Amino acid sequence: MQRSSISRRQLLASAAAAASVACLRSVQAAEGWRPQYIVGSCMFGETHLREILPEVRKTGAAAIDIWPRVHGAQREQLDEMGEPAFRALLNQNDVSLGCITQYKLGPFGLQDEMRLAQRFGCRTMVTGAKGPKGLTGDELKTAIADFLEQMKPHLAVAEETGVTIAIENHGNNLVDSPDSIRYLMDMRPSENLGIALAPYHLPQDTAVLSQLIRDLGNHMVMFYAWQHGMGCMEKLPKEQELLQLPGRGELDFQPLMQTLSDIQYTGWTEIFMHPVPRGIPILEPTGAVTEAINKSRAYLECML
Repeated sequence: MQRSSISRRQLLASAAAAASVACLRSVQAAEGWRPQYIVGSCMFGETHLREILPEVRKTGAAAIDIWPRVHGAQREQLDEMGEPAFRALLNQNDVSLGCITQYKLGPFGLQDEMRLAQRFGCRTMVTGAKGPKGLTGDELKTAIADFLEQMKPHLAVAEETGVTIAIENHGNNLVDSPDSIRYLMDMRPSENLGIALAPYHLPQDTAVLSQLIRDLGNHMVMFYAWQHGMGCMEKLPKEQELLQLPGRGELDFQPLMQTLSDIQYTGWTEIFMHPVPRGIPILEPTGAVTEAINKSRAYLECML
């Protein structure tokens, strides 16, 4: 069984590689819905923004999502260089600040960060929703209602600054299951609260994932093109670690991409994975990260 599974993964990886440039050219020439790509700075570990930003446009993206330590260090780099220097660096590379990811601050610590985002025209901030775990039914609804009540003053700042706070369905959090995601969206008191959908943390079932995408529509503002593969919690050989990327593991992204197209999804799409340990690039040198993202992008776009 194990030998067959590994063989299938190898075949999938080969197929994704074979798709590559010719397929990308054909879909770029075609009309219709296309993903709005954004690059997660943490894919490059703690590499400096001066080295990352020239790579963004090479991946078909025009925006960057900056992460703090422990996953990256680019949010701290912004503080170190100052806002004018960061703005100049963005302009120099024709890249916008599209998202700030802030698990460190949590959903109740984002007010100053949202005002920073406003100064850069950044409209998305991703965080988690820590709280009771393993709840279902009415208990889960009550816990989410309590969370939303606490969020109201923070959502007022989100509305003031034009930022959408996107809650990721992170594992072992209050919002970590399809039901909890739906409850959050059904009960939210503001349009400035959205979902950052991470298939990695959900059943690797295309029917479940596609229906969830359809149900969320454009209340989803971040879609992580990210599958479970063999996980990201233990150190694995690099080829096994990379199975989190689209086109390398076993998850078929075609139904997901078709559903995104059906709903005319307008949010960000971030090709994503986590390395072990956190804070290192997914590959080295820097150009290899760009190449890996493009390999997955070719696979995704050939699904359309």
